[in-house]
Amino acid sequence: MANHQTSIKVGSKAPDFKGKDQNGKSISLKDFKGKKIVLYFYPKDDTPGCTAQACNLRDNYAVLIKKGYQVIGVSADDEKKHLKFIEKYQLPFPLIADTQMEVIKKYDVWGTKKFMGKVYDGIIRTTFVIDEKGKIEEVINDVKTKEHTTQIISK
Repeated sequence: MANHQTSIKVGSKAPDFKGKDQNGKSISLKDFKGKKIVLYFYPKDDTPGCTAQACNLRDNYAVLIKKGYQVIGVSADDEKKHLKFIEKYQLPFPLIADTQMEVIKKYDVWGTKKFMGKVYDGIIRTTFVIDEKGKIEEVINDVKTKEHTTQIISK
């Protein structure tokens, strides 16, 4: 059984989103008009794969910023968990606490997964690169957590 893949395609308009970050500050797609966004969805704060991915983006943050990207992470964890995760690993970018899974569902990254022989529903690790005009420039389904920045900037 294959993992679920998002129905959002390259070239389509990025679904509008609004959520609260780790500090309770509202973040929406509109806030980044005219900027490139790396919007990445991940299953859970402080788990091995999610930590590797966040730290890879952190370690290469200067490169991403230099190339004009704003990085935003999204998971269903709450603001408090996000804040702990950010403080523990000194993450320089916001994490949206999508506890109601509104953004997750808009981007169609919730689905059936298979991991270590178990089948269950959860957030499918997916990254969307959104261009300055709010269009989907790239969809990365096969995220390599330790080389994620390379996947983003190698296009």
